[in-house]
Amino acid sequence: MPKAILGKKLGMSQIFTADGKVIPVTVVAAGPCAVVQLKTLANEGYEAVKLAFGAVSPNKLKKPALGQFKKLGVAPRRYLREIRVENSGAYQAGQEIKADIFAAGEIVDVTGCSKGKGFAGTIKRWNDQRGPMTHGSKNHRRPASAGAKGPARVFKGKHSPGRLGGERVTVKNLQIVKVDAARDLLLIRGALPGPKEGFLTIKSAGKRK
Repeated sequence: MPKAILGKKLGMSQIFTADGKVIPVTVVAAGPCAVVQLKTLANEGYEAVKLAFGAVSPNKLKKPALGQFKKLGVAPRRYLREIRVENSGAYQAGQEIKADIFAAGEIVDVTGCSKGKGFAGTIKRWNDQRGPMTHGSKNHRRPASAGAKGPARVFKGKHSPGRLGGERVTVKNLQIVKVDAARDLLLIRGALPGPKEGFLTIKSAGKRK
């Protein structure tokens, strides 16, 4: 059964193996999450669970959301995410999910919002090359030609300046190095998308091709 949990990125660190090798890891505060809704094939046409994570003041939520939490006897949570599963009947409304659903060595996919970097030129945004800096050239960091005159339009995929970052990013096939069940922490090998305190969705990796 696919596993999933919501969490918060705390930052990067490193751990040492028994033979002295260094492993870079990202520390994630994973859960506890509450199951607030089950979606079934009979009712909604697909199987999914809705998870809630992160403490929040009741004053910041609307009445329908508060009513849903109150009905289940669950404290209000800030983040809500729906995650597809093969069998939603394996879960129960009001159930609490913690970091210990995962084990060291498991492979996961992590989704988050990348760091927003504002408006950027083509060199920073697309890794384009700059123009010559000498011999009278004035084309140092300018974007290249917009394209041919004949079609009288800009072709799709043209590298142009624009907004960089702040997008939904999924990093696949990352290994869980360590699970701290007492503090609900996951140590995942490598870098994860987003800034510190960023919201993340962690779920079992799909089948490799």
